[in-house]
Amino acid sequence: MAAGGSGRLPEQSLEPYVQTRIFKIIVIGDSNVGKTCLTFRFCGGTFPDKTEATIGVDFREKTVEIEGERIKVQVWDTAGQERFRKSMVEHYYRNVHAVVFVYDVTKMASFTNLKTWIEECNGHAVPALVPRVLVGNKCDLKDLIQVPSSMALKFADAHNMLLFETSAKDPKESQNVDAIFMCLACRLKAQRSLPCRELDGRPGQARGLQPAQGTGGKASCPC
Repeated sequence: MAAGGSGRLPEQSLEPYVQTRIFKIIVIGDSNVGKTCLTFRFCGGTFPDKTEATIGVDFREKTVEIEGERIKVQVWDTAGQERFRKSMVEHYYRNVHAVVFVYDVTKMASFTNLKTWIEECNGHAVPALVPRVLVGNKCDLKDLIQVPSSMALKFADAHNMLLFETSAKDPKESQNVDAIFMCLACRLKAQRSLPCRELDGRPGQARGLQPAQGTGGKASCPC
């Protein structure tokens, strides 16, 4: 008999298989309002040196820990120009868990056009109970601001959204950028009806979400 191994099979790991919940958050708004820069700042912690117009959909993700649970936040950044959106829009809205509407505080037109973006969102059967937030970007350009905070807050209240004013470019505002997405992740985690998604990203069935209680306004995570 040959010397060496005992002939026993290696023991199987007794650790339970861990599922990671994945929250799909989409970012909507006109071209050049800073959607891509916001996703770069949250997912990578930096402001891109150079950006080009998004064609179709960009996809970034970041794993965060909330109350001891690891959660993968997927941020989907879509083209603001209609000619780049047509073929991707249906896929973009599928199984969405939360929506971020972005405008440029220095361009009133980007704020006025929010109604169109809300209509598109509603037109793709995104349930009204899916959490939504309003983000005014480029607040570092104080001398160029065209959209007063009071106007934005009134709009946010009318559409049951939280309002954030921030700057993806200004490093001092990085915590506020994080707060936008962490706020949504906290609210989504609290929804026990959310499906789990396996690590390979297979989508679960989309379900309605109850929004957290509270009124609109500039906010950090409400959890």
